[in-house]
Amino acid sequence: MKKEEIITLLNQDLEGEHGAIIQYLTHAYAMGEGEMACEIEALAREEMRHFDWLSETIVELGGTPSLKRGEMRMGGESVSDWMKNNVLLEEDGIALYREHIKVIDNPKIKRLLQRILSDEESHHGDFQHFVEKAQKESAKDIRGARRDRITDILNWGIEHEYTVILQYLFHSYMTRDKNVRREMEDQAINEMQHLGWLAEEMVDGGGSPRIEHIEVDQSTKTADMLQTDIKIEQEVAAEYDRAAKEITDPGLKKLLIRIRDHEVYHIEVFSDLLKKKK
Repeated sequence: MKKEEIITLLNQDLEGEHGAIIQYLTHAYAMGEGEMACEIEALAREEMRHFDWLSETIVELGGTPSLKRGEMRMGGESVSDWMKNNVLLEEDGIALYREHIKVIDNPKIKRLLQRILSDEESHHGDFQHFVEKAQKESAKDIRGARRDRITDILNWGIEHEYTVILQYLFHSYMTRDKNVRREMEDQAINEMQHLGWLAEEMVDGGGSPRIEHIEVDQSTKTADMLQTDIKIEQEVAAEYDRAAKEITDPGLKKLLIRIRDHEVYHIEVFSDLLKKKK
């Protein structure tokens, strides 16, 4: 099989992992704190690991990782229904991985897909268990319908964080500079924390997180990446600062200031890296 054909198949798998991550995080955040929500977040983190492995393999083959999000199954009137949809999503992924394992003749890649398939089969069983658990424990969707300036700010923050998570990960895969790659990965992880904090704050405040992103920069030259990332961090740090001054709730104000300070740190890290590229 030609490399280009393998890259196409791996990008299909990558898009499926992307969709699963967002579907599972949406469900976990909607349930609030609790054992099952934590377990679902852990499964989402395993899907993130798959996303990382697949992206790195695609780049090794000379391809570009897709940032498209695969089909999700977001319907359902109850938590038990959500878990049934998660079972079905895992079945979709399992079928695709099995198909790709059969047709890909590269031993190393076949081995990787078999490794991921093992996880997906385990996740399938986990979600089957959660269907029954949700029914027994009467698990509920605790999101509310609140829509005001506070929820607008929180959803803006979630949108930004989701966008830069994808952007920094993409840049980390495409750069040839090991130091830049390491820092991009670290800052992407930090942005993941921010997304979680903001989504949890939204649910606790009676709102419903909207996990969507805007256009992601897909520069392939390291200097261009860093310049773009510095610019977006500068804009966002200023916006978090404005929002923090506007908010009167002390807890939320403290959170926004903390995130702002992290974004300022990112600016400094990326600026130092850019100086070394000149």
